[in-house]
Amino acid sequence: MRWTVGCLICVLLLLINCQNSTTPVAQVEEKWPEKPNILWLVAEDLGPYIPAFGDSTIVTPNLDRLAREGIVYPQVYSPSGVCAPSRFAIATGMYPNRGGGHHMRTGPWYRRWSDEELGQANTSRPQDLTIYEALPPGQVKMHSEYLRRAGYYCTNNAKQDYQFRAPLTAWDESSPDAHWRNRAPGQPFFAIFNFGITHESQIWARSQDSLWVDPQLPVPVPPYLPDNAVGRKDVRRMYSNIKIMDQQVGQVLDELEADGLLEHTVIFWYTDHGGPLPRQKRLLYDSGIRLPLIVRLPEKWRAGTTDRQMVSFVDFKPTIMALAGLQLPEYLDGRPFLGTASQASPRKYIHAAADRFDEKYDMIRAVRDRKFKYLRNYQPEKGYYLAVAYREQMPVMQELLRLQKLDSLDQFQKQWFRPQKVEEELFDCENDPHELHNLALDPRYSEKLQELRAECDRWMQEITDLGLQNEEEMIASWWPQGVQPQTSTPEISISGQPKTGLLKCNTEGASIGYRFSTNEHWQIYQEPIALPDTGSIQVIAHRIGFKESTTAELSF
Repeated sequence: MRWTVGCLICVLLLLINCQNSTTPVAQVEEKWPEKPNILWLVAEDLGPYIPAFGDSTIVTPNLDRLAREGIVYPQVYSPSGVCAPSRFAIATGMYPNRGGGHHMRTGPWYRRWSDEELGQANTSRPQDLTIYEALPPGQVKMHSEYLRRAGYYCTNNAKQDYQFRAPLTAWDESSPDAHWRNRAPGQPFFAIFNFGITHESQIWARSQDSLWVDPQLPVPVPPYLPDNAVGRKDVRRMYSNIKIMDQQVGQVLDELEADGLLEHTVIFWYTDHGGPLPRQKRLLYDSGIRLPLIVRLPEKWRAGTTDRQMVSFVDFKPTIMALAGLQLPEYLDGRPFLGTASQASPRKYIHAAADRFDEKYDMIRAVRDRKFKYLRNYQPEKGYYLAVAYREQMPVMQELLRLQKLDSLDQFQKQWFRPQKVEEELFDCENDPHELHNLALDPRYSEKLQELRAECDRWMQEITDLGLQNEEEMIASWWPQGVQPQTSTPEISISGQPKTGLLKCNTEGASIGYRFSTNEHWQIYQEPIALPDTGSIQVIAHRIGFKESTTAELSF
């Protein structure tokens, strides 16, 4: 795959016009490869705590290289402060509270649940809540399925966790062994590698391991955490885990370079939401929803630049579809932020939501512009701190609770433990990055408060925010009599000579997969299939949020 003289001219124009750009690059037509490879490198639970984003606590040579050779995006946000709703947004291009993926979590989708397990009560959650799947509109397909339909080899290594079971048509491979190297020669690929070493759980799971960061190294402890031996140790553990993640990223990049694919691949490195520490993950402060993104383009286009446009996770799916030259479905909430299809006008607002986290219910909505953040608390009678048992395994969380019991927290650390919330909060994120000073009652900011309040109303109405509906009632509206709907069994017909297979499913929006051997990946049915003279075909159908169909099989 070679680049034309016209491409090089475009590159020069881009470099002249777009250094430290604050708007998407749409003024100059970018000549992309027809189907570039796309590689996503995804770290978990991590804010912008690396040198490329201004934090020089540690050195991350592989991420630093990506930043030198790529574009740094410092204004990227998740619509949720936790992983499963975030991945729902990435995979569908829809806000989780529009498609029913807003509660954390509907079921443990890090593994593939059986049909028998669905619909059972989960006693670790409130009111023995039913295990269910989010049910977005019928036409919704996962990002990877669109690329597979366009001829891409799509692999995921290996976390899923989308708030629903991925259809068999979503991936060519989704396993710890999934790799672009398993594709057909010359086939373009979309590959995801997930790095769990930075996950929240690794703060306590690795608490006794040797640190990769000098124990004497000063580390920045945010003002809402105790700056003592316990707090500093957990912060050092976070930075140590980042260094390990950086090494793992380097190993994948080495493989890409060894295969001669580096300059034919669009690389995204990002994280699935904000940081892992208390008062970061699960919250709608920037510490919970702001994340780092680096994009490296083939031939180092726009190398070393910073793009300050505001980007949401709902923009990722339309962006990679646009890079691959695909038509965008109308249901998307997002918009491309890169390539020829990117919008000429930048995003004005970011939207985010927080609802149930494990066993604790709450409801908060957020709107952010380039400077200010608005938070609306729908259950102000509840305190800010939700006692999530999973998080309380972290030493610094235990230390916060110990000091809180002793009334030894300072004014900023105490804020999180206030027994009630105010209904509205407004923060100047530029001058108050930790969001500690609520400006909602300050008359000098009344105009901004009214603006963001109105935008919150508009957004929630536009998406028909499902957070306003009781969760059990929402499930009941999807599952009549408590039974999950099932995708209809596909129908197979054979006609003509040579033989042609025609497949049909009566469930609206269902994807149909087929294979000729149990050793093959499921292929996506798009048009009549040329059949061999003899053999058999297996067919399965699946609409997201439904049970997959029973398997139809026919010998011919």
